[in-house]
Amino acid sequence: MNSPINSGTSQAWAALGADSSLLDRVSYGGPSGGLPARLPVMELARATVAVCSLAAAELKSLRTGRPVMRVRVDDEAVATAFLSDRLVRVDGQGWSTFSPLSRFWRASDGWVRTHANYPHHRARLLAALGVPRDAGEQAVEAVARAIAGLTALEVEETVYAAGGLAVAARGPEVWDKSEQGITAAAQPLLTTTRIDDAPERMLDGAPLPCAGLRVLDLTRVLAGPVATRTLALQGADVLRIDAPQLPESQEAHNDTGMGKRSTTLDLGRATDRRLFEELLGEADVVVTGYRPGALERFGLTPEALAERRPGLVIAQLSAWGRYGPWHERRGFDSLVQVATGIAELEGSPDAPGVLPAQALDHGTGYLLAAGVLRALTEQHRTGGTRLVRVALTQTAHWLIHDLAPAPGEDEGFNAEHWLTETDSPVGRLRHALPPVSYEGSPADWARPPGRWGTDAPIWGGG
Repeated sequence: MNSPINSGTSQAWAALGADSSLLDRVSYGGPSGGLPARLPVMELARATVAVCSLAAAELKSLRTGRPVMRVRVDDEAVATAFLSDRLVRVDGQGWSTFSPLSRFWRASDGWVRTHANYPHHRARLLAALGVPRDAGEQAVEAVARAIAGLTALEVEETVYAAGGLAVAARGPEVWDKSEQGITAAAQPLLTTTRIDDAPERMLDGAPLPCAGLRVLDLTRVLAGPVATRTLALQGADVLRIDAPQLPESQEAHNDTGMGKRSTTLDLGRATDRRLFEELLGEADVVVTGYRPGALERFGLTPEALAERRPGLVIAQLSAWGRYGPWHERRGFDSLVQVATGIAELEGSPDAPGVLPAQALDHGTGYLLAAGVLRALTEQHRTGGTRLVRVALTQTAHWLIHDLAPAPGEDEGFNAEHWLTETDSPVGRLRHALPPVSYEGSPADWARPPGRWGTDAPIWGGG
């Protein structure tokens, strides 16, 4: 079972603590040229979708009492899904996934990448570099001049100290020898643990693996929302919660809000906190995607959640992991690529490069969903509140050091085969179809995304 085309799947399935005999249920096919890269990005994409599909099939088998269904991984569908944030359209209009200040810059001794898609990150970046907030169209030139006069590490430290996001480009060898890189390399691809002795979860027969389950989605941007979008596909009632003072881009929500509802709660307000606790009291899964430390003051540590709601599945996503000197830093896929050496490996002598998609985000999102699905399976068997943790840096390490390119048919990739259109509250929506597939799996989400933050903070009907 360790042929090149399924070795990544085997590694990820083993990391999930699952039964290796189920791997023979997985088959592969389709044009694989949709994610061209020097690193084995297609293998990462294929493997993460495969284990998510197999975990869903396993849970459905448990609920229905039938054998585990066969899983078919179509490379064309997978690649299209990994490009979903770039392919989504509303009434024919696309959107730019990065703002003008989210890019590479030349420092005095190398390259830096910044992330300033959100207004508060933009403001902090400008303040750190001494650029007026009202610089308007001149901001790009002003930031370029400021960064050119500093070393890459000076930019990184200055901007992070101001609460912004900037990372100096490093080669993989430099990252691997750093304290954060050494600590990350010692971690598994993901961790799944049982943190108490809550009773077994009794799941009755249902047409979908997550039917009847309620998921609180406290994630942002891409990786976390991809995971919860996948749980919604499998029948879960997913309610995304954001702080009203930190609005999400509607354009991003058009891609990752499939199958969900979206509301806002300020957990610093007593009334909103009570509403959240009421939702938590009926939740089955809580998924968080904020940097470590950001939610703890609201009593959202795994231990505190388990005490208030025994039997939860708690899933936590971070950029840099919950360890090492960077564990409380903010981060995004693009910045992790730069720090870990991916940008150098994908670049040229003249400039750093990028992966063909936000592959760390998407891949980690499917791994996180797979972890939740497997935790639900194990809960049914032996009980316990379950904790699943993933980090973009761990996925990056896997991509660079452990995955090997798999053979595939590179000709004929056409994303149009895996795009569809539907009416939505924001207009005519074109979106990628889900790549998670097993016998009898849903072909599409039950509902399109609505307008971000406009749903009531109550559970729906699934």
